[in-house]
Amino acid sequence: MTDDSWRRPRDDEDDDFGPPLFGEGAEGDASGGTGSGGISFGDSDTGPLPHWTQPPTGEVPRTLEHTAQPDPTDDLDVWSSFSGQSPTWREGGDDAGGLDDITGLSPVFESSDSDVFDDSSATNRDESAPVRREPGRITIGTDPTDGSMARPAPGRRGRPGDPNRGRPRPGAPARPAARPPAGTSARDMPTAVAVGVGIAAVFVAALLWKPWAVAVLAVIIIGLGAVEYFDRVREKGYQPAFVPGIVACVAAPVVTYHYGIGALPLVLVLTFAAVAVTFIASPSIESNPMPNMAITALGVAWIGVLGSFSTAILTYYGFDNSIGTDTLCIMAIAIVANDVGALFVGSSVGRTPLRAWISPNKSVEGLVGGTLLTLGAMVVIGMTERSDTWNSTGDLLLLGLTVSIAAPIGDLTESMFKRNLDVKDFGSIVKGHGGVLDRFDGFLLVMPAVFYLLILLEPWAT
Repeated sequence: MTDDSWRRPRDDEDDDFGPPLFGEGAEGDASGGTGSGGISFGDSDTGPLPHWTQPPTGEVPRTLEHTAQPDPTDDLDVWSSFSGQSPTWREGGDDAGGLDDITGLSPVFESSDSDVFDDSSATNRDESAPVRREPGRITIGTDPTDGSMARPAPGRRGRPGDPNRGRPRPGAPARPAARPPAGTSARDMPTAVAVGVGIAAVFVAALLWKPWAVAVLAVIIIGLGAVEYFDRVREKGYQPAFVPGIVACVAAPVVTYHYGIGALPLVLVLTFAAVAVTFIASPSIESNPMPNMAITALGVAWIGVLGSFSTAILTYYGFDNSIGTDTLCIMAIAIVANDVGALFVGSSVGRTPLRAWISPNKSVEGLVGGTLLTLGAMVVIGMTERSDTWNSTGDLLLLGLTVSIAAPIGDLTESMFKRNLDVKDFGSIVKGHGGVLDRFDGFLLVMPAVFYLLILLEPWAT
């Protein structure tokens, strides 16, 4: 059997399989009938293709052709069509062009701030599963991390309630805090001194009048400080229990004045219950009960509980004696001396920051200067004032040392809170000093320390 027996007539092949793939030209070759020796699918589409017998030219054929034939001598700018806009790919657009002829996708250029689409599951995708195209936007020239990777340290500014807010990023170099110029020019000293003298005059007048007048003054100061605190944290995005928090801060010194320091646990229990009910009644978990209850409890403990020791000192050993008023007066003199000594010595010769990340203004030299002036003031009081309560210079020195330790800690605590909230002052009601908390921050931690020192020493019995 010859090969001819397996051949089919040309007519049968044409009938079964259609016209020949390569038309015969005039010379019987496979030129497609063009007579040019090459295969062509239409010059308007791709241009003439070279014959398969010709050697390769190394040129890349054009696969996309637009209505206007570009000049082959011009450089093709593939990015010019974007024009600073971000392409959004979608299927089956009517205005498709270019790539739409091949992929069926049409670019629609529009500005967008959306995130880039996620390709994290591409490596685990089932190859047999059909590809589902999700509408996404690619913005050319933007940072998908929203600039967070390029943001300089030292601090993060996250959402309110975030525990990492204000803390340096891991691995970020610490930026040294700027040192303010030496001297006291950063503060309006004439105004500060005038306001300080006015506050001292009101305090002394209340001491000389009645103990309950001092208690009223203390409650007013604590209430104003609580309003400043809760207003400031709400301004920074927290949602504390505003009314229960302020009521608790005011109630703590009032209850302590009438029932003694032993009534404070009851105040804390009732406050916790009131704050908890406030957030239980909220519509959803979006109220963030844990961080906002914590920020409320911080204000109550810091301002209300610590401030209530002022009335606890005032009523120590009853209402009709001078123990409380004498102690408050000497304590106030010691705190003022500590502030003045730290200010002037620190601004003059201060070179070693006490805690630079909290406040570059506070220095070790200022701490030493404040301590020395405080102890000196206690010695002067012991020599000139024969108090029925503090009648020993040794006890006065212990009081001065207690103030020199507790007052800077209270001052640094308030500065730390301001640094975390990124504010300069808690308020502006006290001209030249900021707010009430900015002026009486040292008192808050000194008063409980002096109260327990009073119990330990009983200086009137010396």
